[in-house]
Amino acid sequence: MSAAEGAATGAVAAARDQPADRAAPPRRGPADPVRSLMHRHQELCARAVDALEIAAGLEAHGVTDRTAARFRHRDVFSLAEELYARVPRADRDTAPADRRPPVPARRSRGVRAALQLLPGAVCTATVAALASAGTATPAVRSAVGAAGALLLALAVRLAVRSGPLRRRHHGSGPRATALWVCWTAGYAVYGDWLLAQLLTGGPDLPHAAPRAAVATAVALAFALAPAAGCAHWFAVRARRAVAASRGLEELAGRVRPLLPAATLLFLAALVGLLLGADAAFGGDGRTALAAAAALGVLLFLARLLTVHGFPEAAATGLASAAALEYLALTLVLIARLPGLHPLDAPVEALTGAAGPAAVPAVACAVAALGLLGYGLRALTGACAHSPAPFGPADPTEGHRP
Repeated sequence: MSAAEGAATGAVAAARDQPADRAAPPRRGPADPVRSLMHRHQELCARAVDALEIAAGLEAHGVTDRTAARFRHRDVFSLAEELYARVPRADRDTAPADRRPPVPARRSRGVRAALQLLPGAVCTATVAALASAGTATPAVRSAVGAAGALLLALAVRLAVRSGPLRRRHHGSGPRATALWVCWTAGYAVYGDWLLAQLLTGGPDLPHAAPRAAVATAVALAFALAPAAGCAHWFAVRARRAVAASRGLEELAGRVRPLLPAATLLFLAALVGLLLGADAAFGGDGRTALAAAAALGVLLFLARLLTVHGFPEAAATGLASAAALEYLALTLVLIARLPGLHPLDAPVEALTGAAGPAAVPAVACAVAALGLLGYGLRALTGACAHSPAPFGPADPTEGHRP
C-alpha cells in the first residue's frame, strides 16, 4: 500500500469514527422562510397594486406582527414589502375581462355633490306638493305621498352609489339591510304618532290620518351630503395612517381616534340640519330631535362599516334598532289582551317620562353605540382601508395619498 492510499484510508476511518451530529449538523429551519408564504398567497401578491394592499390581504388572512416575526420580519408591513418585491406582477393586459378594473367616465365633484343633495331636494318638493294638495281628496294626497316616497328612495340609491358612500368591496351584503333602513326611517317619520295612538287605545282606522314628522324627514334627507363629506374625511386620513404606519399596533393607534372624530363631525352637521328644519317646518321637542340625531348617527356608522367591508355588522346594528322599535309597538298591542296589561309598563314609563320619541331615541342610540364599539376594532386594521379588488368607480377615489 502506498503512502497516499494509507492516508486516504485513515481519513475515511476517522470520519467513520466521528459522531453523527458532528458529521451533519441539524437544520434549524428553511433557508428561505418567506417562500412558502409566497406560494400560499401567490395571486394576492401578483395582483397587488402596492405593498400596502398585500399587508391588508395578509392581515385579513390572520397574519399578525407576531406571525411576521416567524418569517424574520419585524411587522406585517415589512413582510409585505418583501413579498411585493419578490413576486412578479401579473400581466393586467392579459387578465380576464371580469377581473379588469372598470374605467367609467370621470365624475366631477359638482355632480357628486348634486347627487348627494338630491334626496333633500326631493323630500322638500314632496312636502311642498303635499301642502299644496291640502284640500284634495285623501286618495290624491296618498298618491302624491307614494310618488314622493318612491322618488326619494331612488334619489337615496343614487346618492349612496357614487362618491365616498359607494361600497367599493366585491359581493353583496345581507339582503334585509334595505328593509331595516326603511323600517327605521319610516318609524322616524310616523312611529311617534303611531305609538301615541296605540297608547291611547287607537288608532281609529281608516279615519285616522297619520301625522308625519316633516322636520325629521327633511333633515335626514339632507344629511346624506355631510355624511359623504365625513366618510371622505375618514377614508383619506385612514389611508394616510396606513401609509405612515410600520406595524398593526401603530396603525390601530393612528386610526382609532379618527372614527369618533368623524362621527362627531357628522353629528354636529346633523344637529344643525335638525335645528334648521325645526325652525322651518316646526318640531316635536327635544326628545324627537335626539331620536332623529341617534338615527342619523346609526345610519352613518352602518354605511361607513358597509363601505369599508363590514356589511354584516352594519345590518346587525340596524336590525337591532328595528327590533327594539317593533318590540315597543308589539308590547303595547299585546297588553290589550286580558291579563297581559303589565307588559306595556316599560313603554308607558319611558314615554311618560320623555314622550313617544324616547323609544326610537333609546333604540337607535344603543345600536349606534354598538356599531361604534365594533368600528373601533374593525376599522383599525389595514384590510379595512385597502383599495377595491376590482378598482374604484371613480379614478380619483382610488388614489392613495
